Amino acid sequence: MADLIPRPKVLDLAPGSYEFTPRDAVSGPADLVDAVRLALAVLDLGRDETGPGPGDTGLTRGAAGLAGGGTAPGGAQTGRQATISVEPDPSLGPESYAVSVAPEAVRITAGGAAGALYAGQTLRQLLPADAFRSAPLPGARWTVPCGRVEDAPRFSWRGAHLDVSRHFMPKREVLRLIDLLAVHKLNRLHLHLVDDQGWRVESRAYPLLHEIGSHRARTTTKHFHGETEHDDTPHGGFYTLADLSEMAAYARARAVTIVPEIDVPGHASAILAAYPHLGADPARRHDVLDRWGISPAILSPLPGTTDFLATVFAEIIEALGPVPYFHIGGDECVLDAWAASAGIEAHRESLGLATPGDLHAWFLRGLADVLAGLGSRAVVWDEAFVSGMLREDTIVMPWRGVEVGRRAAAAGHDIVATSVFPLYFDYAEAASPEEPVAIGDTITVEDVAAFEPVPASWTPEEAGRVLGAQFQLWTERIPDGRTLDYRAWPRGCALAQLTWSGGSEGFAGALPAHLARLDAYGVEYRPPAGPRPWQRGGTGARRHRPGAVPVAEVMRRLEELTHAADSTRPSLG
Repeated sequence: MADLIPRPKVLDLAPGSYEFTPRDAVSGPADLVDAVRLALAVLDLGRDETGPGPGDTGLTRGAAGLAGGGTAPGGAQTGRQATISVEPDPSLGPESYAVSVAPEAVRITAGGAAGALYAGQTLRQLLPADAFRSAPLPGARWTVPCGRVEDAPRFSWRGAHLDVSRHFMPKREVLRLIDLLAVHKLNRLHLHLVDDQGWRVESRAYPLLHEIGSHRARTTTKHFHGETEHDDTPHGGFYTLADLSEMAAYARARAVTIVPEIDVPGHASAILAAYPHLGADPARRHDVLDRWGISPAILSPLPGTTDFLATVFAEIIEALGPVPYFHIGGDECVLDAWAASAGIEAHRESLGLATPGDLHAWFLRGLADVLAGLGSRAVVWDEAFVSGMLREDTIVMPWRGVEVGRRAAAAGHDIVATSVFPLYFDYAEAASPEEPVAIGDTITVEDVAAFEPVPASWTPEEAGRVLGAQFQLWTERIPDGRTLDYRAWPRGCALAQLTWSGGSEGFAGALPAHLARLDAYGVEYRPPAGPRPWQRGGTGARRHRPGAVPVAEVMRRLEELTHAADSTRPSLG
């Protein structure tokens, strides 16, 4: 009964149980009631917004509901017993909650709608695993043990990164991932909307971005360096601005914040295929990249590019609604084309900047200023920190290791842990040819569970700069939703525990029961014993090559590059 992921701070079970019935309703403020009902949708709980009266100690199962049927004024559903109450508690953090279960009633207190949602998710895990189905099975009984739960998150940023450029993920897959994040009390979805291999969002101001940049003529079938072979099948797709609005509203209801990423100035093939005049060499024509890896395509740092991006940023922010964080990339930029351009060199000199690397830093600083004017806080990969000149409020994602994250924190930047090891889930979970093709190996569930985003050696000031952590799903080798499930779970469960609870205590013991919930949900996760027959890599291009890219060697090389003078240059291959 206590096999919960993530593990709550306090879980005290007591004798007895409470059974939800079709007549049950939830009382309390509308936003909190709706959050609880959403988390427990399979129970089809009613809504009673009348709430308890002054001096009430709780609603009992024997209390009569509102008389008659139908819906009372204000949205209260009649004919239901308000045996579940949810109340605000200003002393709690916005994501914190407490649940008390007695045989006659369930009482929830929450710091906000997110806390109420998470209280409902905890109750859902205390129910039988069939509570994770989309509809109840015939004869289902919904019983939770008596007791109390008190809970609050360790970190404010508990996230997942999804690359929709390399392989486009239809809207349905994004909505489903949002649901799964909410189940695990994860609250950030970092959407990587553009890269060399595709631009994935409508632009009304610059329509060629989605008309040309959203598709490529073919895709490589070779996943390792030096190999060139293609399937000659066009690949593409993009989200309309209305899609973005829908996804953002869906996410907000589930306490998830979407963090859009427009990765610049490098990774620019798709942008330049649509608008080549924005490149460092305006006369050069580009195609959306049909292979993996990195290209030298780079945007010009001249003012016209900043104006173009400011317009695109504003479109995306308007569609998403409030965007507290906006990622602008800054990673893996080949600056040779800037150095070869007389116009760009003249611009650099006019700014009093010594090197193209300084210009890279200046350009990103200017974009962060644009975002600040739009009400968003810039987020960057760690190359942008190494380049220098960041706004003080810019958040750094140190993907090349913990040590560069410490340097960023020591410099006064908030950070989100994103280290390749163990948070890049495009790496295989075993060094076995039975695994589906992956960039390298090995990152296991145990590796993720053992990760510590705040090493003990860090100073209190450095530790206080860690907002949290997120796992990365780069999709060169994730072509569809089934493979996405396989890569994300159950390693994502371990990330949920380490960011919400801290540490791996109880995780291994709780995982089997949690996998039963994922089975009921329909998640095609990687089984602990290895892939099922239909999940195996097979032969040819789908076959994994154990040892071809060992993650330990990758990390050693990446950490060395964080100290290089030319740190923006692509790190691999």
